Amino acid sequence: MVVTVISAWFIGSQQRRRRRVAFWAFILSNALWVAWGWHANAFGLIVLECILLGMNVRGFRKNWA
Repeated sequence: MVVTVISAWFIGSQQRRRRRVAFWAFILSNALWVAWGWHANAFGLIVLECILLGMNVRGFRKNWA
């Protein structure tokens, strides 16, 4: 959860480099949430995080351009 909150803080930056770091951190947080969801058999959380992962990859790609 801490990684997600830190990512949210950096995503609002006007510096492209910080936003890139934020998207990488969001992707990391998605993986961490999926791991926790797998451990807890929270399959709804896993589906949600996979969808959010797709959105974060899209945001990363748009920020790169």
